[in-house]
Amino acid sequence: MFKITSFPKKINIGRYTIHKNSKCLIVAELSGNHGGKLKNVFKAIDKIKKSGADAIKIQSYEPHTITLNAKNKYFWIKDKSIWSGQYLYDLYKKSYTPFSWHKKIFSYAKKKKLLCFSSPFDKSSVDLLESCNCPCYKIASPEITDLELIDYVSRRKKPMIISTGIANQKDIDLAVNQCLKNNNNKLIILHCISSYPAQENELNLNYLNILKKRFPIYGYSDHSIGEMASLVALSLGSKVIEKHFKINDKIKSADNTFSTDVKKFKKFILNARRLETILGTDNPNKKKILKNKLTTVSRSLFYVKDLKKGDILKRNFIKSVRPGVGLNPQYLSKILGKKIKANVKKNTPTKKDHF
Repeated sequence: MFKITSFPKKINIGRYTIHKNSKCLIVAELSGNHGGKLKNVFKAIDKIKKSGADAIKIQSYEPHTITLNAKNKYFWIKDKSIWSGQYLYDLYKKSYTPFSWHKKIFSYAKKKKLLCFSSPFDKSSVDLLESCNCPCYKIASPEITDLELIDYVSRRKKPMIISTGIANQKDIDLAVNQCLKNNNNKLIILHCISSYPAQENELNLNYLNILKKRFPIYGYSDHSIGEMASLVALSLGSKVIEKHFKINDKIKSADNTFSTDVKKFKKFILNARRLETILGTDNPNKKKILKNKLTTVSRSLFYVKDLKKGDILKRNFIKSVRPGVGLNPQYLSKILGKKIKANVKKNTPTKKDHF
């Protein structure tokens, strides 16, 4: 069984260093929200960059690499999801990001200084992403049980972000242990609910407190509507948050209904950064805090009468008042009864070199 010490406290992905006191890495998941047009991917990259997000994530599969082109009951989507009433192959045919686009996408994102990475779904997609210099890999929730794929990805020795939407504890442990067997401990585990869209009563964000005990770096993959869940996840220590992004409602796609448009995505990021400022860190720089204190509202010890060198300091000779430019009142018991080394004036602050 692995321990929290099995994993690094810091993980580098591109130009970002992620740790418990770093800013959250905010990832815009594009999925199939390009409507089958490469120009829309480029447009999305531009919009995502302007929104303030840190990264774009795509999905690397083609229909034949993720399912079979079979028209029988096993491949018919009959659940109550937004994708019901069609065959899996047809769904993915409408949603995939062609392999032939990948190098162009990575190149354009690099030009715009936007981190770009992807979810592979088979070995061929891993090989393709390696040729694109993909800086890390995201294992999608349904693939967490595909240990052969996880084995192949983890051998690349790159950071891995693993979603847990359909996983139980055993599934998570098996996936993590497979990575550790290959000496890859650069793992970020994401809480996730694989409902589209996920309802508020399904989210169970307190599970992040469990992940916190097991992994130094963890996060949340959000399939809910709005920004509330992601902001709560951030307040619970998430250092990677992934949320589906869409340019607008005009571009039709399988994931459009639970994705966030440009305006709302930008608002979410602004609120996320405000929240980070409010939360601060668990390791504050005390000197900086003290330096920034307003001396006018602090207290210190002042002389309330003129004294001469050699006088013995008595309690009625000093008073604790504002501003805080003299000795801290905590020094009171240490200086009472001591000889004063210099002449001092009434209404002036006490100093260490006076005693």
